Amino acid sequence: MTETSLLSASFDPKVKQYWLLLGIFTCVISMVGIPFIPIVALIIWLVAGRILAAMSATLLTRKLVVKRGVFFKEEKSIPLEKITDVALSQGPLMRQFGLYRLSFETAGQSGQGALVSLLGVVDAETFREVILKQKDEMTQSSSTKAEHQPEDSQLELLRSLTYSVKNIEQMLVTLLDEKR
Repeated sequence: MTETSLLSASFDPKVKQYWLLLGIFTCVISMVGIPFIPIVALIIWLVAGRILAAMSATLLTRKLVVKRGVFFKEEKSIPLEKITDVALSQGPLMRQFGLYRLSFETAGQSGQGALVSLLGVVDAETFREVILKQKDEMTQSSSTKAEHQPEDSQLELLRSLTYSVKNIEQMLVTLLDEKR
């Protein structure tokens, strides 16, 4: 079953400049890296374009698919019903470039921090709102389906549960009799 693509993120080319400035700043702060600034700047400038080209985020009907990686390809598929938070953050340097970071946290994720983080999504606020709106619509439609289940299936489920409880009770009685 193929899902419909609702929205695809595009990434701001200013991310390259941000990464370049961040790399240079790190070299200056470390003091030891100052002589390596031209090499670091060249490497960042050459690799950053490929990294940006390899990044994608696509919102489907029931999940968000994030792909990235130049050397090591990574694809994460996040079910919308599992998303607990879509954070939008912007540091001082990011503010100068007009960039935002979108961070996705999910229910049941292990470890601290975001499961997926996207830097430089064009119109990040709108992308975030569309994701949250789709998540809400999906959650509402699934709860509506559960409410409108036919009474016969609900009755059958109740019978099945009652039967299971009776079996468990019988097993407990048997176990107690064996211990005596």
